[in-house]
Amino acid sequence: MSTRPISVLIVDDHPVFRQGLTSILDGEEGIALVGEATTGREALASCHALRPDVVIMDIQMPEMNGIEATALVRRDCPATRVIVLTTFEGDVHAMRAIKAGAAGYMLKSKVGDDLANAIRTVHAGGRCIAPSVAVAMADHMHADALSQREIQVLELAAFGKTNRLIGVQLGISESTVKVHMKSILAKMDANDRTHAVMRAVERGIIDLRQRNR
Repeated sequence: MSTRPISVLIVDDHPVFRQGLTSILDGEEGIALVGEATTGREALASCHALRPDVVIMDIQMPEMNGIEATALVRRDCPATRVIVLTTFEGDVHAMRAIKAGAAGYMLKSKVGDDLANAIRTVHAGGRCIAPSVAVAMADHMHADALSQREIQVLELAAFGKTNRLIGVQLGISESTVKVHMKSILAKMDANDRTHAVMRAVERGIIDLRQRNR
């Protein structure tokens, strides 16, 4: 049986949070931090150079987000396991991360208690999904998904665009926008468009921070 420690690469664009993760892992038996990266592109380059066993990947980063970076790491370094860290409990965020190849999906607010165990679990071939995220995924498993057009309508509504302006920007009629909005409210079980936007952000269906309209 190999006694080589599990090599870990930390990827996060916030130095204070990286330092916090380093402190958590410092002294953990059988785990060795081999590097840090601040962007998705740096993460991919570091994985090529270091071939870590496990990558701790922030989901929100400049240039290339954690989900995109996870997909590339898994493509180029299939032996490397990825744990995605996020502030969101959203089921859509989690599903995107898992589809990209992540073996773990953890909340930053809970990472202090569970990170070392999560690293050992995914390195052994298992998965580690935050319980609250797993519940959210189960709750919405059979819900009707928004269409791409409905997501576009909701994103524009989130920035205060009226139905008329949404229609102009998307090249559709105002009445068609109203039909889309009615469908959105029903699928999201929302009382109004503001409520729908709030739920969509929480679930990861839309990300207002990456939009500039």
